[in-house]
Amino acid sequence: MTTFVELAAEKESADVTDWAARLGWVVGLLLFIALVYWLMREGWKWRGTLQSDLPELPAAPSDPGPATLELSGRYHGSTTAGQWLDRIVAHGLGARSRVELTLSDAGVDVVRPGASDFFIPAGQLREARLDKGIAGKVLAEGGLLIVTWEHGEKLLDSGFRSDHAAEQAEWVEAINTMIKTSTTEGTAR
Repeated sequence: MTTFVELAAEKESADVTDWAARLGWVVGLLLFIALVYWLMREGWKWRGTLQSDLPELPAAPSDPGPATLELSGRYHGSTTAGQWLDRIVAHGLGARSRVELTLSDAGVDVVRPGASDFFIPAGQLREARLDKGIAGKVLAEGGLLIVTWEHGEKLLDSGFRSDHAAEQAEWVEAINTMIKTSTTEGTAR
C-alpha cells in the first residue's frame, strides 16, 4: 500500500491560475467599461445638441440691489418644468455643483464655483416650492428647493439644497411673495 506521503510526493500541483485567460477577461472588462462611458458621454452631448435652441443664460446685473436672502448649498440640476427626469444639459445647467444663491429685487443670482454662473431675473420667476426630487436626485419630502422660471420659450425647474434645510421654506415664501407682488403691480397698471 502506498502512504499519503508517497502520493503527495508523486503528484505535481496543477496550475491554479491561467494568467492569459485572466488577463484577457480583465482587458475585455476594461474595454466594456470604456465603451459604456463613451456611450454615456455621447448621449450627454446629444442631449445638449437637442437643447441648443435654449438661449444663453442671463448674467447678473452689475448692481442687483441689496440682498434679501442668501443661501449656500448644492445645485442639483435643471429640468423641463413638471418633468423631473428631463434634465437640461445645455449651457452647463446639467452639471451638479456647489452653489451660492442670492435673492434681491432684481432676481436670483446663482454662483457656482467650477461651473457656469447664471442669473434668474425677477420677471422670469414663476414659482418656488419644496419637493423631493429632481433629475435623478431624490431626497426626503421637502428636501429640495425648486425654482420654476422661464428661459426663452421654455419653463425650467432648477433644484437647490441648502446646507441648512430650514432656510428653504423662507426662500419659497420670499420668491412666491416677490412673484405675487410683481404680478399684482403689473395688472394694476
